[in-house]
Amino acid sequence: QVRLVESGGGLVQAGGSLRLSCVPSGRTVNTYAMGWFRRAPGKEREFVAGDRWGGTSPYYADSVKGRFTISKDNAKNTLYLQMDSLKPEDTATYYCAASPRATTTVLTAPNEYAYWGQGTQVTVSS
Repeated sequence: QVRLVESGGGLVQAGGSLRLSCVPSGRTVNTYAMGWFRRAPGKEREFVAGDRWGGTSPYYADSVKGRFTISKDNAKNTLYLQMDSLKPEDTATYYCAASPRATTTVLTAPNEYAYWGQGTQVTVSS
């Protein structure tokens, strides 16, 4: 059983920053395709950022491009989402996701991921 443990959410003012962390059990972070998704109240879960299996080819949703950065620390076996210049519309529950699929492209659809974290709340006040 693969577990993804997220942390780092919270309340921040618009323009501020937060960093989310995700630690997978069972395998190292570099042997998964990894992604971050979010779900705002009343909306569908949407792709935020991701990286393919074993690679350094990050891909971002247009809504966060230039503000968010996905990265991995292999020594700490941790996936990060650095979120800068936060906006009220970034308010959502953020989920880490992982897939053992070794694809050449970043997975962007929720049903392409096999494992999910419990979610961490990010609230951006105006």
